[in-house]
Amino acid sequence: MKIAITGASGFIGTHLREKFKDHVVIQRDDSISSIVEKLSGVDVVINLAGAPIIRRWTPSYMQVLRTSRIETTRKLVAAIEKSGVRQFISASAIGIYPDDMECDESCETVGRDFLASLCLEWEREALVCSRPVTVMRLGVILGRDGGALAKMIKPFRLCLGGPIGDGSMVTSWLHISDLVRIYEFVIERRISGTINAVAPNPVTNYELSRELSRIFRCPFMLPVPVLVLKILYGKASVVLTGSKCVYPRRLLEHGFVFKFPRLPEALLDLLKAPPRH
Repeated sequence: MKIAITGASGFIGTHLREKFKDHVVIQRDDSISSIVEKLSGVDVVINLAGAPIIRRWTPSYMQVLRTSRIETTRKLVAAIEKSGVRQFISASAIGIYPDDMECDESCETVGRDFLASLCLEWEREALVCSRPVTVMRLGVILGRDGGALAKMIKPFRLCLGGPIGDGSMVTSWLHISDLVRIYEFVIERRISGTINAVAPNPVTNYELSRELSRIFRCPFMLPVPVLVLKILYGKASVVLTGSKCVYPRRLLEHGFVFKFPRLPEALLDLLKAPPRH
C-alpha cells in the first residue's frame, strides 16, 4: 500500500513516514498538476498540512493558519478527484469542541473561538472530497521528540514546573505510538467519518503536572498564572488553557486497543529513554 503525506516534515508526519515506508511527500507549494502526478499509484492520502498553532495569533498569522490548512486541503482534494486514491484522512483537532463539556464523536456542539471555527472550516473543506474521508480530530499528542511534551518537560527538568492556574482544565492526550497505530488501524479497516484521536482517560492539568514532577523527582512548584500565558500568547493562549474532555468512542467501538490508555505509563515510556533527535 502506498501513502501520500502532507506535513511530512512535522512531528507527526516524521513518525508516519517511518511507519509507512512506501510513501510520497506532498509539499504545500505543489501545484494541483504536480500533486496529481505524485498520487499515481497512491492508495491513501494523509493530510497533516498546517502552520504551527501555538504562536501569537496576530491578524496576519491567523490568515497564515487558515491558508495553510484550508487552501492546502482544497488544492489536495482537487488533485485527489483526478487520481485513483481510495481514502483521504485529513487532520483536524479537538479544539473544535467547546470547553468544559464531555464530548465524543456524537457531539454536535462546536466551540465559539477562532480555533473551533478554523477546525470546522478545515473539516468542511476535506469533506468536499468524493472519496471516503476520515477526519482525524487530534488531541494533545505526546512524544519526546516533538509536540507538546517536548515543551512541557523543560521547566520540570529545571524543577520549576507547576500546574496552569488552578490545574482544573482537562487535557485529552495521546501517546505518539498509539496515534501511528490509529492511522494504521483506520487504513486497514477503511474507517471513514470522524475519529477522536485521544486516549480513553483524559486528565486534569494538575494531574499531568504532578506526574511530570514525580517522574523528574522535583518539587511541585507554584502554579503558572493564566494571565502570564495570555500576555505571552494573546488569543492563542486558549490552546494551553482550554479544557477539552474528549473520548475516543468510535475507536473503542471498532475494537482498537490502546497500548498506552493511561498517562503515567505513557509518560514513563516516553521519558525513560533519551530523545531520538
